[in-house]
Amino acid sequence: MGRRLGGGAALIVRLAVVLLLAGLYVAAWAFAADRLPRGATVAGVEVGGLSPAAAKARLEKEFANHDTIAVSVGGARESLTAGQLGLHFDAAATVAEAGGGRSFDPRRLWDYYAGVDEVAPVVNIDGATLEQAVSGLEQRHGRPAREGAVRFTGGVAKAVPARTGLGLDRETTRAALEAAYVAGAPATLALTDVQPQVTDAETAAALESFARPAMSAPVTLRFDDQRVVLKPQDFAPALSMVAQDGELVPHLSAKRLRTIVDAHLGDAGKAVDATVKLVGGVPRVVPGRPGVTYDPRDVSGRFLDLVVRPGSDRTLDVRAKVAKPKVTTADARKWGIKEKVSTFTTYYPHTDYRNINIPRALSLIDGTVLAPGDTFSLNGTVGQRTKANGFVEGYVIDGGEITTALGGGVSQVATTTFNAAFFAGLKDIEHKPHSLYFDRYPVGREATVAWPTVDLKFQNDTPYGVLIETHVQKSTPSSPGVVTVSMWSTKYWDITTSTSKRYNVVKPGERVSTAPDCEPQEPNTGFDIKVYRHFNRDGHRVRTETMTTHYNAADKVTCKALDPEKSQG
Repeated sequence: MGRRLGGGAALIVRLAVVLLLAGLYVAAWAFAADRLPRGATVAGVEVGGLSPAAAKARLEKEFANHDTIAVSVGGARESLTAGQLGLHFDAAATVAEAGGGRSFDPRRLWDYYAGVDEVAPVVNIDGATLEQAVSGLEQRHGRPAREGAVRFTGGVAKAVPARTGLGLDRETTRAALEAAYVAGAPATLALTDVQPQVTDAETAAALESFARPAMSAPVTLRFDDQRVVLKPQDFAPALSMVAQDGELVPHLSAKRLRTIVDAHLGDAGKAVDATVKLVGGVPRVVPGRPGVTYDPRDVSGRFLDLVVRPGSDRTLDVRAKVAKPKVTTADARKWGIKEKVSTFTTYYPHTDYRNINIPRALSLIDGTVLAPGDTFSLNGTVGQRTKANGFVEGYVIDGGEITTALGGGVSQVATTTFNAAFFAGLKDIEHKPHSLYFDRYPVGREATVAWPTVDLKFQNDTPYGVLIETHVQKSTPSSPGVVTVSMWSTKYWDITTSTSKRYNVVKPGERVSTAPDCEPQEPNTGFDIKVYRHFNRDGHRVRTETMTTHYNAADKVTCKALDPEKSQG
């Protein structure tokens, strides 16, 4: 029989085998070093057997060619960079994933000697950047879904049909873009249907439950004994229906509703009198408005409930303090301002100051309304002629001589307004003709003003209201200015006029002035004249008024500088 090894010998043999295997493993590890496994490829790029640095450099060079990606969306094409899509190839992580680098892990050695196939590249994705890019593609090439909606237009509720949109599925699109980047190939993205959250069925339900009842009748807000009636077209701009969990729910703009309600009331709790204005060349009554102080929340807090009540129960009592207008809408209608009863036009020579002062004064008079019995005051309406009030210096007559003062030229407005009142048959309360006669004015029938002593006043002594309208066409170096004043009312008098011959005629003289503020002056003949205003009705003369006007003679003034030697005496 053979001899068996003793325990010690067997141990030595086993130890020798272990050392041999260890040596072989170390040799295999040393030979593999840190190189990538044989046969390894990344996106078709061979990196097997390369050091990590070499593999990283090769991959980075290859993926640099993938930076621009051709994208096709619904047949439309464009190019985007990897950076615009938030895609970044991580070469170092990919090399590590492929097995690059030293390791005693037996699996790593197995992969190196046995070889591996394709290794997926590591691509980092910036989700926010990618979403921004996909949203841009969707906006440019897709079509947003249109939600079903309700619109309130002109007091009518209308349905806006829902519409399916076209968009990009995020997960599918992300995968397609990443795959195209990895492969260095174009990306074809399919548009898919995007369903609206608010369907036509929800829109129809909203119309029946709220929108149509809201537009079915006016609502009345009762502030004490003052009523404000809001028609559907009045309050519709404050209403809307908004999407909430796939349904349309009523919404009220409290701010807009307050504006609508306040438009029917006075300003800041103050009443606004009714009046008459020209609208498109036609007199229209502007209703009076009560001055109401109230808490807007008392209206907005209950309005959505109010507008869906039946027609007989659409009144809301609102706690308020009410100030009533002195002139009511009924009063303004009784004035009977409906037609032009007189108009008068004058012309003025070109000067810059007249082109400022005359339009300014006319703008302050335009739109004045005189109720029966009211008296018009030009000074009271226009105010003091100051720079702050929009006036500049111009020529005026003072003590029979021409000088300068703020508001020069306003007498042109006074004369035109006086004649419009004259032919409307209004009562002459106060007017003062110029002390000198200017042939651009109707002889004996003109007026001047000066603050505060000389005014133009007339009274509306007819049974009807009077609205004053003014118009001006500014002068140019080649054309005169044109001033027109008209009176609107109901025709009460037919006015005709006549004049006497001039009498008490005084010829002007001549003189030379050496005054430092001398203004040259053309001569004016002085005279007296009578103007007759005939009041007629139904073809019969009722009465005649007589006005006597006196004009002073004005010497011809020549300005001459004072001789310095004679002035020394």
